Amino acid sequence: MAAIGVHFGYTCACVAVFKDGRADVVANDAGDRVTPAVVAYRDTEQIVGIAAKQGRIRNATNTVVKVKQILGRRYDDPDAQAHREESKCIVVNKSDLPRYEIDTGETTKYVSPEDVAKLIFHKMKETAQSALGSDVKDAVITVPFEFGEMQKNALRQAAESAGFNVLRLIHEPSAALLAYGIGQDSPLGKRTFKQDVTGNPRAMLKLMNSADMAKHTLSTLGSANSFVDSLYDGMDFECNVSRARFELICSSLFNKSIQPIKSLLEQVNLSTSDINKVVLCGGSARIPKLQQMIRDLFPDVELLNSIPPDEVIPVGAAMQAGILVGKDSLALREDSITVDCAASDITVKEVDDSGEEVFTVLFPSGTPLPARRQHTLQGPGSLSSVSLELYQAQRPIAQVSTLLTDISMQT
Repeated sequence: MAAIGVHFGYTCACVAVFKDGRADVVANDAGDRVTPAVVAYRDTEQIVGIAAKQGRIRNATNTVVKVKQILGRRYDDPDAQAHREESKCIVVNKSDLPRYEIDTGETTKYVSPEDVAKLIFHKMKETAQSALGSDVKDAVITVPFEFGEMQKNALRQAAESAGFNVLRLIHEPSAALLAYGIGQDSPLGKRTFKQDVTGNPRAMLKLMNSADMAKHTLSTLGSANSFVDSLYDGMDFECNVSRARFELICSSLFNKSIQPIKSLLEQVNLSTSDINKVVLCGGSARIPKLQQMIRDLFPDVELLNSIPPDEVIPVGAAMQAGILVGKDSLALREDSITVDCAASDITVKEVDDSGEEVFTVLFPSGTPLPARRQHTLQGPGSLSSVSLELYQAQRPIAQVSTLLTDISMQT
């Protein structure tokens, strides 16, 4: 039985199959190896992928994009708030949870982010089954390193609802390393750098689609021609963009993309000379200028990009799935191992001498899990019971924290 790996990205989804000792990305019914993570609701049907993306201009208020940004989050979560402000599909509050408001013409229904994700996972399952000619269930799903337990659980539940047996959730960086057999606060895939402007929403959607195609063209060619039919008030738009012009416009954004690499090296007290391999992953890693800047930063390092950057994560996930279902033909180094780590600080809430609430870090971000820690709490001797609250927190801790559990103990 074949094993598959699924990468559910912010803008695209991709599935790879491990078979006969190797992992390969498979194409969808449109012949594309990467499927837009877009879901459109029209009357009684749901449309997933390129057709939903192409119809977004005419059906913007019933089309969901970047659902991963809001998956597993409360309505008032900062990421959910940013998603609401950007989404053309209305997001409402239902019992402190976000729900998409879908107008079907006759009625209005409210759809959870998990239900949207389920449709995308189902599309990935259909793609894998079509390629293999048989049913597939066992899968490894990739998750961003910064995902907390609520986001991971929501992603797992969506995949299982689509019919997958989730063998494991694997961090996206780990999957990328595994793809090459090797034993970030600036996610370009979220379209952080694709800013919309006020004005005509329909025209802007047309322009964004054309710009997206031009960006992909400039990854392989020196120039790209963009044409938008009837962009605004019946006027067509056409322009030619050279790669040099594109790189000049995006130069400050490229610099911002490189800065997290430098910050990470400083954090772990390493220099560029201590690194011997760099893996390129994610669609934006196809941009030649960004690749060159990474080469300049690591002049003596092997840059691994033989696998298309937007396919490397699902390939690694498929290889992990092959391991878990017992494919002996997959050769791995004996010292290779995948270790789960805390995606963010795990803290305990305490009260200091002045009576103020403070958070103490028990397990810093990056701590291998499971882990054990002894921590002494101070309190008056007359207590008969103690209640502890553990939080998952992003730094600075006081700004964003999520309650993981509360523990009651009798003294």
